[in-house]
Formats: sequence, C-alpha cells, structure tokens
Amino acid sequence: MADYYELLRVPRGAGQEEIKKAYRKVALEHHPDRNEGSRESEERFKEVTEAYEVLRDPARRARYDRYGREGLRGPGGPGGGFDFSDALEVFMRDFGGFGGFESLFGGRRAGNRPMRGKSLRLKLPLTLRDVRAGVSKKLRVAVLEACDSCGGTGVKDGARPLPCATCQGAGEERRVERSVFGQFVSVAPCRSCRGEGTVISEHCQACHGEGRTRVDRRIQVNVPAGVSSENYITLRGEGNVGPRGGPRGDIIVLIDVAGHDRFTRDGIDLIVEVPITFSQAALGTDLTVPTVEGGTTGIEVPAGVQSGEVIRVRGEGLPELNGRHHGDLLVRLAVWVPERLDGEQARVMRKLRKVEDPAPEKIDRERRRTFWSRVREALG
Repeated sequence: MADYYELLRVPRGAGQEEIKKAYRKVALEHHPDRNEGSRESEERFKEVTEAYEVLRDPARRARYDRYGREGLRGPGGPGGGFDFSDALEVFMRDFGGFGGFESLFGGRRAGNRPMRGKSLRLKLPLTLRDVRAGVSKKLRVAVLEACDSCGGTGVKDGARPLPCATCQGAGEERRVERSVFGQFVSVAPCRSCRGEGTVISEHCQACHGEGRTRVDRRIQVNVPAGVSSENYITLRGEGNVGPRGGPRGDIIVLIDVAGHDRFTRDGIDLIVEVPITFSQAALGTDLTVPTVEGGTTGIEVPAGVQSGEVIRVRGEGLPELNGRHHGDLLVRLAVWVPERLDGEQARVMRKLRKVEDPAPEKIDRERRRTFWSRVREALG
C-alpha cells in the first residue's frame, strides 16, 4: 500500500485542515458512484479514507510517522477489517454526504439508532427505441417488509427486548489501549448487540427475530428519454425495511441499453449503414431509410456519391438527457458490388470499362465530378 501522505497528496508537514481538504478532494475523485461502480475505485476510496483516519488523529499520526504502518497494528490501528461501509461512515461523518452516497449504498448507523435497510440494485434492459421516446416499465422485485406477526420488532408477542448487558444499552464499546505514547480510547459498535443497545430473549417465530420477511412486489420505473448504460435511477425509500423497525433503503435501477442490429449509437447521434447500387451512386437517387422507432424517412443521394460517405438526417437521433437537443441520424452509404452479373449486366459493364478512367490513388472533388460525368455519359 502506498504511503498515507502520497495517497492524500499532501506533504508530511501538512496541517489538519489541509489534510481534511485533501481527503475530501481525493475521496470524491475515487468514489465508486463517480466511477460507474468501479471495483478499483472502491479499493482506492477505502485506502485514502484509512490514510485520512490515521493522519487526522495526532497520536496515530505520530506513531505512523515514527514506525510506519507496522506501528499501527492492534486495537488502535485502522487495520483489521476497514471495509467500504467503514469508509462511507467516515466520509458521512465529516462531510455530511455528497450526491446521495449514503442513501445509494446504505450504511451503518451510529449508536443505537435503527439500522437502515440496505439498498437493492436491479438491472433494467432497454432498447434504443425506449431511449428515444422514454418509457415506463414495471419490475418484479423481492424486498424485505416488516413482519406482520411482530410488527417489525423481532420480538415474540408478549416479550420485551432487554438492555444489552455488555454496553448497558449504549450500543457502543470503548476499548482502551496503552502504549509508549500514552493511553488511547477507541469506540466501536457493541459486539454483543451489534450496536442496537438491546438484545432479544424471545424471538418472533415468523421472522426469527429479524423483524422482516421477504415478499414480492411490483414497482414502476419511469425512464426519461436519452438515458444510457452509464445512468441509474434511484427510487428513494422503496427498498428493504431495516432490521427491527429501521427505515427503508432505496432501490437502484441500473440502466442497460442493448445493442441494435442496424443502428449504432454515438452519443446522441445514431448511425445506420445503407447499401446502394453502383448506378444509384453514379446517377443519384431518392432512398427510404429506417428510423430507430420502426418507421422510415426519405433522403436524397446526390450523383457521384462515394462509398462510405454520410448523409445527415436532422433530428432523427436520440434526445439529450434532461436537455432540449436531439441528435441526428447519420446514414452511411455503402456501394454494393454484385457477386454475379447476367449477360446484359456484364455487357453494360464491359462497355463502361472501355471509357472509365483507372482508379486514382486518392479521389479529390474535381476528379470525382469528372469521373462520374463520364460514367453517366457511358450509361446514357
């Protein structure tokens, strides 16, 4: 693992305020919510948060400066299971969240407040046609609801939860560590009651003390036009109920736009390849081309068009997400060469070959106009 100062991009003599500002900047940069859920970003987010937790504490920072990470081993150190939820809790504690990070990933609670239900993630497949028009979809999802038998308490009817004997109902444990630098006190959720402050002597038989049971629900998701596979939709408070009366989490709907056999997406533009014959390219023509909605639109192909050239149809692309602009349909023309010719076709082609120029290494506009003029004369 890299040096803590290098992770936060601060000098070794940096002050506390400088360290805090640096951590916020680097943490936001590597937060998975800003990096499409990247596993690598999640790991780096945990690393920079661990570095911040050490350097913000004068005693632990002094130990780190003198002994390195080896000097942090034991109860007073950041190791021993510093996971993503720990990192999120640190960020939320000092900065109050950013863009719904806490609600997106769920998280632990402090003290003995009710635990919030974890957020659910669903994948919603869409077509390009859905993206152009916007769509409303109904999804079936299994969520944890409050147990009907115990009302979500997890306690058998008639019984009552008891204060935790380990933490005396506080939900926290204080651990004292002594070292050459003095005495250090750390606070962590109680191991006996998992930070709830109470224990259940008689569990509800229906939910086994969890306070929740799994049920199937149908939810409606309204998808705006212009979305892409990088987007997601957050349904606030639609996810799992928290254990024993805790508030609901969210449902995160991940957008998954499928590919198309005719159209290729390029931002808000759509690209479609349309084959044309040699004579259509030489003489020009009117064509009917498909649109992503299943209809058609007309285009005019100019005489002398080259294979690979593009004709732009304004407004037939995809809408800009939460914007007013529409992309275009880019029709890429591909001159189709027949694999076999009948007798009449072969005769005409042999006649053309006698008058046509050899293909140049590069066709400029002037030579192209001259070439196609001779082609039209030969065929006429």
